[in-house]
Amino acid sequence: MKILVISDIHGQCMKVFNYLQKNSADLIILTGDITQFGPEKLGEDILNEICSFDIPLLAIPGNCDQNYIYREIENSNAINIHNKTIVIKNMGICGFGGSNITPFGTPLEFVETQIYEHLQKLMKEIENEEIRILVTHAPPYNTKADTLPSGDHAGSESVRKIIEEFQPTLSLCGHIHESRAVDKIGKTIIVNPGHSFGGYGSIVNINEKEEGKMDISVDLINI
Repeated sequence: MKILVISDIHGQCMKVFNYLQKNSADLIILTGDITQFGPEKLGEDILNEICSFDIPLLAIPGNCDQNYIYREIENSNAINIHNKTIVIKNMGICGFGGSNITPFGTPLEFVETQIYEHLQKLMKEIENEEIRILVTHAPPYNTKADTLPSGDHAGSESVRKIIEEFQPTLSLCGHIHESRAVDKIGKTIIVNPGHSFGGYGSIVNINEKEEGKMDISVDLINI
């Protein structure tokens, strides 16, 4: 399965559309910040335009989306996986949007205890699936995926704790634009594809190598 991972569109979606006109995938996962604080209906329009390429789209909101983004994802042709799970073939996927608390007071922020409690419940729902994919807007704390130019880390401690406890196959995130990276916590592969409004994304290929074993490759791409 070829998965296109995109994040942080912030309302500037032409690079994503141009990429999809020339390239295909089996699944698209959007890890948040569909808009830059709105306006209303923009998120729904962007999601429907991506869905027009006839590739299933799973989406969560980011911290820079307004509260009505939940309704807009539900009303669009995308599949809302915020605080939900979905099973596709042998893959269990769970999602949680928004971010941990930032200094900027953006619309969708959660305290760490909320993030942990919700993710713990979601991960338990998919724990028996062969491949488990954790989709969050916030990256796990203290990784290449959450490193600011200053060297400080701005990710979620709860996302990291969940990864350490459950060891999902993949952790797909976004949020920190400067931290386009692939990293690992234990056996979990962490992917921050970078900000898609700037022309960045990632391709995750999951192939069955032999019975019971998967070959997973990650490429950071320009879109």
